[in-house]
Amino acid sequence: MNNKIILGVVAVIFSCVGAFSVFASPEPTAFQLAKEGNRFVGEPSKDKVLEIYSDKSIASLTPSLWTVAYFDSDARSKVVEVKFGSGLKLDVTRPWKVFGSGKEADVIDFKKVKVDSSEAIKVATGLQLLSPFTLKNTQLRLSRTDDGLAWRVRLWAAKLGKPDVIMEIGEVFVSPADGNVVRADLHIERLN
Repeated sequence: MNNKIILGVVAVIFSCVGAFSVFASPEPTAFQLAKEGNRFVGEPSKDKVLEIYSDKSIASLTPSLWTVAYFDSDARSKVVEVKFGSGLKLDVTRPWKVFGSGKEADVIDFKKVKVDSSEAIKVATGLQLLSPFTLKNTQLRLSRTDDGLAWRVRLWAAKLGKPDVIMEIGEVFVSPADGNVVRADLHIERLN
């Protein structure tokens, strides 16, 4: 066989294996995406994360669409957002927000934050109260709340006796410092 053909076949095999490993790998965590987002914001915004939030997960409990909001002193709202889908950058925007804007005082101190999104999901979904139910989806937000900085984990579950009917059942607030549940606002009666 010609060396060029052999090299071409080897290149196709490696690219297929590489593409397969991307799809087989787990979704990146929020903290991994915050670090990755530094590549897409200006130097003054690097590591100045204001909040991290996801869209509702689709096929599992782990969301694949995330937005990382950074403080940006040059933007009108003082915020630059990097949106990710399965770890890939989808968009960088400087949204105009009518109510509220970014404040440098609200930047998350990651030296005090130990619990990443994957652990927040485990804590929230591992509550004894939820053990009889089939949890289907989550949506997360790491931001400042009345309780201080917290992971806000919104949950959906299958209705009892009707597994095709998915209901939102509320939120669990998890401390990003130690993983303790700060507060739970759950409505499991919706699943009856």
